[in-house]
Order: sequence, then structure tokens, then C-alpha cells
Amino acid sequence: MSMLIATWIKFFFLFAPFFVLSMFLALTRGESKESRKKVANKAIISAAVIALVLLFFGGGLFEVLGISLDSFRIGSGILLFLSALSLVKDGTRNHAVGMPSEERDDVSVVPLAVPTIIGPATIGTILVYGAELTGWTLFFGVLGLLLALLSLGILLYMASYIEKLLGRTGLNILSKITGLILAAMAAQIFMGGFMGFLSPLM
Repeated sequence: MSMLIATWIKFFFLFAPFFVLSMFLALTRGESKESRKKVANKAIISAAVIALVLLFFGGGLFEVLGISLDSFRIGSGILLFLSALSLVKDGTRNHAVGMPSEERDDVSVVPLAVPTIIGPATIGTILVYGAELTGWTLFFGVLGLLLALLSLGILLYMASYIEKLLGRTGLNILSKITGLILAAMAAQIFMGGFMGFLSPLM
């Protein structure tokens, strides 16, 4: 149970929920509650499908490309750290350059699911977790991922109430706190890869 909770929390912060919430509010400004719910549902389902594909096929991708897991740990750790640094500094992820037009027909998949929820740093981290997890740990990993997306979906459903309660400043502060947590996760992933390279020499 403790592993499930730990995995759920890791994935929850990996998705940078409060930044996603801010983007969701901006992209669905002026829409009805029902319309917002449809956008939230489609975004979460799309993100879940993409995340599960990455989780299950990450190890095979490394083999095909001839990349060691430790190399990818270092690369994804650096990418996640840059994303975390951007959240701490500006309250946004570094790949979120420019706000898409709110006149789009459908914002649920692009840009909400990708790249807002599933961005480059998230993709790299999920691939690493997918390659690391096996057996029961993979089962808990899948459950933790789905619970994190479910929690994110609940946040999006309550977006209007949360915005009234916290305001844009409150959401920005929570995004920065999320960035600090992601920075710690990035350091752990990076050091795991670095120590993996050093272990044959020790």
C-alpha cells in the first residue's frame, strides 16, 4: 500500500497539476460547465492512453535504439530538472511557449493532454519508470499513474471553485512548489543513472 501511495504522489506531481489547472482555465475560459467537463474527460483519457503506452513499451524502445537505461536516466533527469526550474522561476513549464488560441475547435488533446500534461520531461520520466518497474511493482506503477490522472481529473472538474478560492497568485505559488518537488525527483533520477555508470568501476 505504501508503494502505491508513493507512486501515486510521484506521478501526481510529475503531471504538474496546478500548472495544468491554470492552462485548463485559460483554454476553457467562457465555456459552460458541461463543455469543460467534456474537455477534462477527453484530456485525461488521452493522457492516460499515451502514458500507459510509454510505461509498457519504454524498455523495448531502449533496446531498439541501443540506449542504456542509465543513459536515459541521466538525460530525462536533466530534462525534468529544466522543467522543474521553469516552474519554480516562471510558474510554467519550459515547453509551454505561447498560449494557444482559445478559438480552437478542440483543445483537449492538443495542447492540454500533449504537451501540457504529457510534456517532454514527463515522457522521459515515464519511460524510465516503465523500464525500471517489473512484476508487482509495474502493477502498482500502473495503478499509481491512473490514480494520479484521476486526481488531476477531479482538480479539473473543480477548476472554477479552486480558481475562486486560490486566485491566479495562489495557483502560481502551488506551481512553484510543484517545481521544487520535481527538481528533487530529477536529482534522484539523474543520480540513479550516474551511480549506474560508476558501479562497474567501484
